[in-house]
Amino acid sequence: MKRNICVEQIDQTPIEQRQIELVERKGIGHPDSLMDGIAESVSRALCRAYIEECGGVLHHNTDQGEIVGGQTLPIFGGGKVIKPMYVLVVGRATKVFNGVSIPTDSVALAAARDYLRTTLTNLDPERHVIVDVRMGEGSTDLREVFRSAGGLLPKANDTSFGVGHAPFSETEMIVRNVASYIDDNLRYRMPVIGHDMKFMGLRDGDCITLTVACAMVDRYCAGIEDYIEAKEKLRGEISAVAVQYTDRKVNVSVNTADNHDSGSVFLTVTGTSAEMGDDGSVGRGNRCNGLITPNRPMSMEATSGKNPINHIGKIYNLLSTQVAQECVRRVGGIEEIYIRFLSQIGHPIDNPLIASAQVLPKEGVTIKELGDEIQGIIDNSLENITCITEKVITGELKTF
Repeated sequence: MKRNICVEQIDQTPIEQRQIELVERKGIGHPDSLMDGIAESVSRALCRAYIEECGGVLHHNTDQGEIVGGQTLPIFGGGKVIKPMYVLVVGRATKVFNGVSIPTDSVALAAARDYLRTTLTNLDPERHVIVDVRMGEGSTDLREVFRSAGGLLPKANDTSFGVGHAPFSETEMIVRNVASYIDDNLRYRMPVIGHDMKFMGLRDGDCITLTVACAMVDRYCAGIEDYIEAKEKLRGEISAVAVQYTDRKVNVSVNTADNHDSGSVFLTVTGTSAEMGDDGSVGRGNRCNGLITPNRPMSMEATSGKNPINHIGKIYNLLSTQVAQECVRRVGGIEEIYIRFLSQIGHPIDNPLIASAQVLPKEGVTIKELGDEIQGIIDNSLENITCITEKVITGELKTF
């Protein structure tokens, strides 16, 4: 098969040489990220249930959903939840196959509660959250596109695109790695740090300012002095991680809206602002590379919750990100690369309407030296596109 692959050189100022760069990440306990995580966990649970019951993944999409904030009374030493958060899981799922009923709503409910239980360790999913599952069945035409694959490759469910870039800039690396360090390491040593965090990086020339909002958990603070001490320790830990990825000056600020004198601080009972009126939606947060990057091309598609078989909004965004990173790893001389895949509904997912690579070569390198190898990587990745499906089902790929 000859695929329509275009590799072209672009002429632009590299991201590291621009005056201003903005990078954002919403932490795993942010209401938008929570809804992304719930949607994706429901989709993966449905995939496993379909495979067990029917021998293969059936049509579904759970990329719709809302968190409606609750109400709490945080107090130093430990407050209480007055009104639980409300989680609405909607979307579409195949509920009957060859006469066999599949308990999709029960599977979704269990998956949502399990995700909340393992993610928000300061929250009781039985008392602090109401989970409501209201999934319908998919439209007939899209289910036909899904099923028409037979033993062949699936056909695209939509005319849509995915986009990815590489390599990450210093600011992008700082935001990603600071967040990972807190989630994977620091929070276990400092349980006062809630799961709801937001990281906003600004690089202005050679100065990087990282502004962090962090929900502190009230039961681990006896008073305002403990809170201030925890905030300062968090700032120091973040600074120590950030300087590992840059020689530029780095300034870190934490919870800049706090007023210590009045006691108005970011204090929570459960570690997320969703407890106190903040709402969340699927697709409003991080892109599938874990970041929000207004200096880079981005897709507005919600990656989480879409089925991993033929939903282009999921598959092409994940694939384009992987391909961009692989090109940088394997091909020398790339300053920046942007990968875009565009589908046509009803056409095989391994044969996009266009696979585009926009390359900014390093100084002294020409596109002729890079083009064939980049084209080969793209072609091979499309040939093996179903690997994305397998990795999504097993949870190897993150979607936000």
